[in-house]
Amino acid sequence: MEKSTTLNLRINPEIKENAEKVLSQLGVSMSSAVNMFLNQVILTESIPFPIALSQAPSRVNMDTMNQEELNTKLERSLDDALSGQTLYAKEVLQEFKNQHKDD
Repeated sequence: MEKSTTLNLRINPEIKENAEKVLSQLGVSMSSAVNMFLNQVILTESIPFPIALSQAPSRVNMDTMNQEELNTKLERSLDDALSGQTLYAKEVLQEFKNQHKDD
């Protein structure tokens, strides 16, 4: 089969770099990996991996709480906020990135 079509994609540079590292260790080029993916799409007539909405852990999933549990969590959160026991999302995200930069 002749390979003559060019596929141009916009990819997050960090994702591309990390994928290239893994593929390099496997001895597979990015082009070969994309071809494998597309062949699997054709073969299975689907996305070749599960795609699902993740479920929140039950401890934070409001759908699984009764009114009393929800009120308790909300009161605890309000108490934390009023007593200054808070973190800025930006700081939490940066800390997460620092902890997982080598993953």
